[in-house]
Amino acid sequence: QVQLVESGGGLVQPGGSLRLSCAASGFTFSSYAMNWYRQAPGKERELVAGITSGAGSTDYADSVKGRFTISRDNAKNTVTLQMNSLKAEDTAVYFCNARRVVRDLAYVYWGQGTQVTVSS
Repeated sequence: QVQLVESGGGLVQPGGSLRLSCAASGFTFSSYAMNWYRQAPGKERELVAGITSGAGSTDYADSVKGRFTISRDNAKNTVTLQMNSLKAEDTAVYFCNARRVVRDLAYVYWGQGTQVTVSS
């Protein structure tokens, strides 16, 4: 059974930091690119950060570059998102995502999400 379980969300003041974690099980974690998405109320889900299966490459949305860092540990089947200098506009539900494409067939898994609220 595939599971992606996010943790680490919560309430933080503007300028603060949070560290999100995603624990994966039920699939070959090291073969999947991992991503963090977020969805704010009334908005579409957006890609925040991604990391390739071997952690050789990362990518970030322009809105979080220089503030967020994605990393992974293939030995522990975890991916993390370190979020610094948080802003009110970072408030959203954050989702962990696993994706792999094999012969044009995409395998995609999602976590349930964790709420991040940035407010004074």
